[in-house]
Amino acid sequence: VQLQASGGGLVQAGGSLRLSCKASRAILSTFWSLRKAWYRQVPGKEREMVATLNSDGSTDYADSVKGRFTISRDNTKRTILLQMNSLKPEDTAVYYCNGFLPSSSQEFWGQGTEVTVSS
Repeated sequence: VQLQASGGGLVQAGGSLRLSCKASRAILSTFWSLRKAWYRQVPGKEREMVATLNSDGSTDYADSVKGRFTISRDNTKRTILLQMNSLKPEDTAVYYCNGFLPSSSQEFWGQGTEVTVSS
């Protein structure tokens, strides 16, 4: 497994969760150059981008999470983080971390971690 996601769980609306995604040593040499992202998917719907962190440090967010979610990286721990605050029931989904290397079009996916927000 090249990306290992964790941190999902059950939380009440208004609460917070922090998702982590650790890259394996197998992709260590490319980790720094990856465009890093979090996606989410609910049954019956397409996977959607939640947040993206480019190698230059710039970020993009889905309109639905702007101001509530923050994507970051911890290079020393080879980890991609997603801090989720003010969670809403509509944030309930399986969250996937993603790494994309533009120079070669290599792409890596984590196994998904489930987030459930109760009202």
